[in-house]
Amino acid sequence: MAFRLLCVCAHPDDECFAFGGALALYAERGVQTSVLCLTDGQAATHRGSAATAQQLGDIRRSEFAASCHVLGVTHHELLDFPDAGLEFASFSELACRLVAHIRRLRPHVVLTFGPEGGLNSHPDHTTVSAATAAAFHWSGSPTRFLSAGVPWQPQRLFFLSADFFLPDRRAPLPAPWTHTLDIRSVFPRKQQAFAQHISQAPLMERTRPLFAQHGHQERYTLAATPVPQPATQSTDLFEGVAE
Repeated sequence: MAFRLLCVCAHPDDECFAFGGALALYAERGVQTSVLCLTDGQAATHRGSAATAQQLGDIRRSEFAASCHVLGVTHHELLDFPDAGLEFASFSELACRLVAHIRRLRPHVVLTFGPEGGLNSHPDHTTVSAATAAAFHWSGSPTRFLSAGVPWQPQRLFFLSADFFLPDRRAPLPAPWTHTLDIRSVFPRKQQAFAQHISQAPLMERTRPLFAQHGHQERYTLAATPVPQPATQSTDLFEGVAE
């Protein structure tokens, strides 16, 4: 049985900008990787050739699919929650939708943003973090969301962390990391995946120097496991995970 990894993010381009190294690295190792994105990114500052929000959403859906293909993602899906408005969505609905996906995909490891909102402290990222954390715990419970499928308990929940910040944003407060991934072998694929987001090309150019300096590692914080254990440093998100 292959290991399975689920990444839950907020916007198209999060999957490569934030988690691309982990997704490409574990896809190369034979892990079944899935990405669940909650919005289509209609509220983005950079709008490419789109004349309307709907057009931008359609463009970004296609870019998301192309990026996931480059990263070797097994399954990708983009939901219909409001971009730049996740904090106002029903938390119960968010959590229930995520529980249903976790129970269907049955991941061993779940990745998402930390509660600080990632490098840009985006409130959508914070909301995704909170809802995914709740879904991680609730998906294994037979008393939560009974209509959302057969209970399944993932074995690891990780929050994205970092050792650098975007210079034009208020510095976030990320959790100290427990896991450091060496992604040098897949860094070109991470860059290629980001290049699929043509509508966001100005963002890619602005952040290129940051990733050239810091982009050969991704850092994650182990946030939850079914078995109590001390926090230790590791280089493998699947260390200790049982098939």
